[in-house]
Amino acid sequence: MNTEYKKIEAKIFNLQEWIIPTNPEYLKEKFEALLIQCNFTILNFSEHYFDKEGYTCFWLLGESHLAIHTFPESNKTYLELSSCNEEKRNQFQKLMANEK
Repeated sequence: MNTEYKKIEAKIFNLQEWIIPTNPEYLKEKFEALLIQCNFTILNFSEHYFDKEGYTCFWLLGESHLAIHTFPESNKTYLELSSCNEEKRNQFQKLMANEK
């Protein structure tokens, strides 16, 4: 794992999106692949399945985090990517747009 340190200005670039898929397995696979494709540094992953319905997962990144929250009763999912690396955030956003 390359964790070379470089000084950066304290700035966070956010991406907030509502999407339609709510299947946890699909979401995990798709968004981990996008993070890898954009060269984000994945430090940890955590997930929680709610009793009745719903799912939340979170990737801790060297560049910040990606959180996903499903709302199956409304047929939608909220995702939020926060990153101190604008280039990686922009690439992630572009790849998401290409898949719509």
